[in-house]
Amino acid sequence: MTRTYMIIPTSQLGDVDFSQVCETSADTVVKSVDRTKTFIKWDGDEPTFVSSLTDTEGPYTNTEIAAVLKTDVWSISEEK
Repeated sequence: MTRTYMIIPTSQLGDVDFSQVCETSADTVVKSVDRTKTFIKWDGDEPTFVSSLTDTEGPYTNTEIAAVLKTDVWSISEEK
């Protein structure tokens, strides 16, 4: 089974059916540094609610999302 990832606006967390994804709730998702984005992941077929989300990025594979999460949008830069 293939795991798939999609970045979504945090403002749409209320539209996520957490019974269809690997995350357990809006309180447990990883958020971007500015807290405007998060991502969801699932195994197998795309969850039914995903098509109703807007301003999404992806879908991504495990390798692709790993590269995205290493960017400054997701990680705090060590240079200050």
